[in-house]
Amino acid sequence: MFAASSRWRVALALGLLAALALRLWGIRTGLPFVYNADENAHFVPRAIGMFGHSYDPGYFVNPPGYTYLLHALFALRWGGEGVQDAFAADPGDVFVAARVVAAVLGTAAVAFLYLAGTRLFDDRRIGLLAAALLAVCFLPVFYSHFALNDVPALAPLCLALVGVAGVLRHGRALDYAVAGLGIGAACATKYTAGIVVVCLLAAAVVGSQPGGRLRGLLVAAGVALLAFVLGNPYALLDFGAFSDGLSKQSSASNDGGGKLGLTEDDGLRYYLSTLSWGFGWLPAGAALGGSVGLAVRDRRTALVLVPAVVVFLIFMGSQDRFFARWLLPIFPLLCLLAAWGAIALADRLASRPATRSALAGALGLALCLQGLVFSIHNDTVLASADTRMLVRDWMRENVPEGSKVVVEPVFPDQWATDPGNPSELTGNGARWVKWATSRSQVNNDGTLRNGRGRIVELEDYERTTRPKLVRAYVRSGYCWVVTGSTQYGRAYAEPDVVPNALRYYDELRRRGRAVFRTSPYKDGAESVPFSFDFSFNYFPLAYERPGPEIIVYRLRGADCA
Repeated sequence: MFAASSRWRVALALGLLAALALRLWGIRTGLPFVYNADENAHFVPRAIGMFGHSYDPGYFVNPPGYTYLLHALFALRWGGEGVQDAFAADPGDVFVAARVVAAVLGTAAVAFLYLAGTRLFDDRRIGLLAAALLAVCFLPVFYSHFALNDVPALAPLCLALVGVAGVLRHGRALDYAVAGLGIGAACATKYTAGIVVVCLLAAAVVGSQPGGRLRGLLVAAGVALLAFVLGNPYALLDFGAFSDGLSKQSSASNDGGGKLGLTEDDGLRYYLSTLSWGFGWLPAGAALGGSVGLAVRDRRTALVLVPAVVVFLIFMGSQDRFFARWLLPIFPLLCLLAAWGAIALADRLASRPATRSALAGALGLALCLQGLVFSIHNDTVLASADTRMLVRDWMRENVPEGSKVVVEPVFPDQWATDPGNPSELTGNGARWVKWATSRSQVNNDGTLRNGRGRIVELEDYERTTRPKLVRAYVRSGYCWVVTGSTQYGRAYAEPDVVPNALRYYDELRRRGRAVFRTSPYKDGAESVPFSFDFSFNYFPLAYERPGPEIIVYRLRGADCA
């Protein structure tokens, strides 16, 4: 018995080490510059900002649980003034620390899912296979490399599932408390992680100890509220701002009209297709089969897992905007369903224990194979030099400091500045003087506006481009133009929507000369068409490095020799 137990512990330990390795490999991608707009804008800057004012985040579009955790880490590692100095000198070190937190929490989610699966089905094989799936499937691995709240929320969510499993099988107050703790912490990290509430309610209704159902739910609710308030105290202390933040989040989710390049208009179809690559074809099929089989053989457990998945898909699919990472809260549930389906199939097909174990291992390997291959590929890509850094290195050698340049918004503002060494030749310390692409006299519908220009959102940049801009660049002495496929690709994805943008790029080629090109693709590989997924997450095997295709033009005419 001891030897068997030790083997399970060894298998789990090896799985956790593999999960952590996949999440840490390539963790410095892009640094010292941060190219993910949400990573650059939200959690790390706000965690640092709290050293200069109160703990009120003043912003609730995303809950601040992960922000507070980073703030505590930064205080321990650097201290208030120290982290601000470190961030000014080299933001890369600070972002690495924040990313490692995400990777560690992603690995903790794997461990909690093992416990949840083992308790829920009273079968370590199912727990281990579910954990292995979460360890290797593409989306959780990819987003563990960034200081975002999506993966950190999976740790408390999976902890909640440990409690939910206990509620279903035993119904003890401690089980309800664990479930409540996980739910509260998960919601304080990512609002949509609250979907696990559906699992808890179902477990309470169909659980083995129905007598203490109401008392248990009250315990869970009280602990969940306490955990949520600890992770998001200003939800109570500044309820008006909290309510406003939730409204803005809801409005943003239902505002898909400005997302040029989004050719899919059905959210449910989008999320179902996302499962084929973000989770895996075979795991998705196993989860579907597991849902049906579980409903037939163990209706109580099916009611705990399946309705939450269906509700989440319908709710998220009804929004106007959709992103692959928004699907992550149901990945642990899908892993459990897929693992049960595979183990149930092995048990059904093989009668002898040795044969059954071999078949279960083979099925488990088959389920994990796609995720493992594409996660390893992605890690090798992330560990390579980013095209945006390659073009920056070329410009440092070939574009004189203080030159006027037009840079499409495929880079953060900091990209034009040498970290810790601001230029004395420009007014803002940047190495080059940048054309203000964030302001325009053009409305999104292409009409001109009077008076001062408007602020242009990143997603609307292509709507403001037109051929006359190229002549304006030349007249103003902006002789260098840097374009990137994560911008111009949007225009070519929907050419009928922004015909002026296509004419703008024609004019660039007519009046300029391409002096530098860099590509993220392997030699001989075809370019990946623009996609809000595959242009940013490097799932396609065509990639060999991160970043967009980039072209630098040198314009001719007037002061542009």
